[in-house]
Amino acid sequence: MKKVILSVFVAGALLATSCKNAKETEEKVKETTEAVVEKTEEAVEKVEETVEKTEEAVKEAAKTIESALEGITIPEFKDPKVGEYLASYAEFAKKKIDAGTDALKTAELAKTGADLAAKAKDVVAGLDEEATKKFNSVLAEINAKLNAKK
Repeated sequence: MKKVILSVFVAGALLATSCKNAKETEEKVKETTEAVVEKTEEAVEKVEETVEKTEEAVKEAAKTIESALEGITIPEFKDPKVGEYLASYAEFAKKKIDAGTDALKTAELAKTGADLAAKAKDVVAGLDEEATKKFNSVLAEINAKLNAKK
C-alpha cells in the first residue's frame, strides 16, 4: 500500500510540475509572440514611411526630365510636346558639341538644327507667359552650354 500511495504522490508531483511548466511556457510564448507582433508593426510602419517618401521622390522626379546635356533639367509643362522639344533640342546640342570641328558631322546636324528652329515657333505659340519664361530659360541654358563648347 505504501508503494501505491507513494507512486500516486510521485505521479501527482510530476503532473503538478509539468502543468506549472506548461503555464510558464505558455506565458513565455505569449510574451514572445506579443514582442514579435510589436516589432513587425514597427517594421511595417517604417516600410510604409519609406514607400511614401519614395513615391514623393518619384513624383518630383517625374516633374523634371533630365536632358542629354549634363546639369540641365527640363521642367514639366502642361503640353508634353514642349518637354519633348526641349529634350530633342538638348540632344541636338549634345551631338553638336560632340561633333566639335568635324565638318561632316556639323553639316549633317545643320538640317536638324533648321528643323528644330522651325518647330520652336509652333511650340512657343501655344504657351502662356509663365510657360514661355520657363521654356526660354531652359533654351538659354542649353544654348549657353552649346556656345561654351565652341
